[in-house]
Amino acid sequence: MTIHKTFMTALALALSFASTSLAAQETYTIRLAETWGPNSPILGETPRNMAAMAEKMSGGRLQFRIDSSNKHKAPFGIFDMVKAGQYDMGHTASYYYKGSIPNAMYFTTVPFGMLAQEQYAWFYYGDGMELMEKVYRPHGLLSFPGGNTGNQMGGWFREEIESVEDLQGLKMRTPGFAGEVMSEVGVAVTNIPPGELYSALERGTIDALEWVGPALDFQMGFHQIAKYYYSGWQEPGAEVQFLINKETWDKLPEELQEILRVSMRTAAYDMYIQSTHASGVAWDRMKEDYPDVTHKTFPPEVIDALREATEKLLAEEAKKDELAREIITSQQEYLEQVRQWTNISDKAYLNSVSGE
Repeated sequence: MTIHKTFMTALALALSFASTSLAAQETYTIRLAETWGPNSPILGETPRNMAAMAEKMSGGRLQFRIDSSNKHKAPFGIFDMVKAGQYDMGHTASYYYKGSIPNAMYFTTVPFGMLAQEQYAWFYYGDGMELMEKVYRPHGLLSFPGGNTGNQMGGWFREEIESVEDLQGLKMRTPGFAGEVMSEVGVAVTNIPPGELYSALERGTIDALEWVGPALDFQMGFHQIAKYYYSGWQEPGAEVQFLINKETWDKLPEELQEILRVSMRTAAYDMYIQSTHASGVAWDRMKEDYPDVTHKTFPPEVIDALREATEKLLAEEAKKDELAREIITSQQEYLEQVRQWTNISDKAYLNSVSGE
């Protein structure tokens, strides 16, 4: 009896070890849908950089299948597809889904809000990740920062903007909360998928648009149609996102979850510095090859009107929704604190060495 029990115990331990060993070798194929089209620079490279890192660090246990918008045909449908389980992950921007999940838009950017480095600090050392989980978990999703373009340009305009009156009735593509602000000051706002922007501007369907900055705008060719290129106010640190279906996440062993988490965070940071580099290169080339492109800043009168509209709309959102109020308050309080440091460090440095 003792021998039999010893044998059975040894067999159970052996089977347990074999099961654990097999589990350790199990591979997981992650299906990821992106908003961007095929071969999209920087934005499209980011999920592929993430996938390559995760595959290598996991020894091939994590595999990825990435579908661009030409494959799934729904560039603004990533949220719904990942929520429904059609895809395990998505790479997109949260403010595209303000219609179905309004509180998501604050996690991309807020007009007159945080710069990229300030926003990353809020995500990882402030309340950002916790608040983002509050928004997405009821939908069976997790969201992670997925890359930042840095401070975005205010857009391409066919005509110069000299006053608030020049914005009245202007047809412009601008997404997210900034679109609501623009509507508040009289702009006719529309949101058009990236692949249709050039043709819309060329045909006069829109009079102006904002996309990102020189890194991505130059290859889109907007400068061939609209010659006034304005600095921004609306997206001081535009963060895209990785969306993950919670059921998919829960099926992954803990060590693969950590590999995926690290890969996403690293790829997001890499997108930020790649965008900084590429925008510097592209703007230098644009100035040389297209000297008729004119850089402008919006007049103080326009900036004041946009700021006033932003504050009004944020106050309205905070008043009608408790979670919106929590997010907005957290961002504003964090910005008030961290901007003091930005002002006496980066801003003071630029002011002191500019020679102006």
